[in-house]
Amino acid sequence: MLILSKEDIRKVFSMKDAVDSVKQAFSIYSEGKSVVPLRVNIDVAKCGGQSLFMPGYVPDLDSVGIKIVSVFPKNVEKGIPSVPAQMILLDGTTGEVCCIMDGTYLTQLRTGAASGAATDVLASPDAKVAAIFGAGGQAICQLEALLAVRKLELVKVFALGDEAKKFVEAAKIQLKEYRVEIVAAESAEEALKDADIITAVTTSRKPVFPGNLVKKGAHVNGVGSYTREMQELDEYIVTKADKVFVDSKDAVIAEAGDFIQPMEKGLIDSNRINGELGEVILGKVKGRENDSEITLFKTVGIAVQDVVTANKIYKKALENGIGKVVEV
Repeated sequence: MLILSKEDIRKVFSMKDAVDSVKQAFSIYSEGKSVVPLRVNIDVAKCGGQSLFMPGYVPDLDSVGIKIVSVFPKNVEKGIPSVPAQMILLDGTTGEVCCIMDGTYLTQLRTGAASGAATDVLASPDAKVAAIFGAGGQAICQLEALLAVRKLELVKVFALGDEAKKFVEAAKIQLKEYRVEIVAAESAEEALKDADIITAVTTSRKPVFPGNLVKKGAHVNGVGSYTREMQELDEYIVTKADKVFVDSKDAVIAEAGDFIQPMEKGLIDSNRINGELGEVILGKVKGRENDSEITLFKTVGIAVQDVVTANKIYKKALENGIGKVVEV
């Protein structure tokens, strides 16, 4: 059995690799070539967190896996990740565990890659300015994914308190090879100004930016909301966007407050969703059709992303002799 740390993964797997893997994962999912039950979400109310169990099976890759990921916001106060996780990968031909890898970094990587895939497929090819709402553990991979698929000139980051400024300083160092200007915005309105791409990656229970200020032709990624109580996207952008795409229609309708809350108010129904991103990639559904359309992508995360990405990481690690082999 192979054990892979975050650093092991970084040695063999780039963000571009992750975007390609997630595109494949979404295509597999939308073709019905995977088994992906809705995740089990256990509320750990005593500690203000949740633990999620996400199983999946991809027959064409002979790969089975389950990611155990928790969201404990108070972990930040303890100086440890707020989204700890492990990915357990099984050989689909024997049922044996073949790899355990850092699921926290895998989650950041594949979640960022989902936005990267959607941006690559749906955003204007000429996009130059991006806005990111949120500066937590997921934000750096979200930013890198945008930079991996578009040659951006300016990225504006907005978050509560002084978190944006701290994030910007770290991002300038970590992503210096992209040679992009990264700044902290003083307000949501400032962040939105001229933004061609907008990514929200928070656990907020109220909208983090006014949707009516999103400019024509922009692309929006809604990433953070994964329970019915969370709603980082306002009802204006959800109802008024020209086209809406999701990672999984079933999962978004079951889990995302961004859509559940306006549906419960009768403002939209499931037909508001034009299709899954995998269907756009496969050519079954049309994506952006002109420069003025506002496109919206909502992801809650599905296990096929983890299984496909983990499978690719595992194979690359074996090829390069990376990781620690243990006998159990």
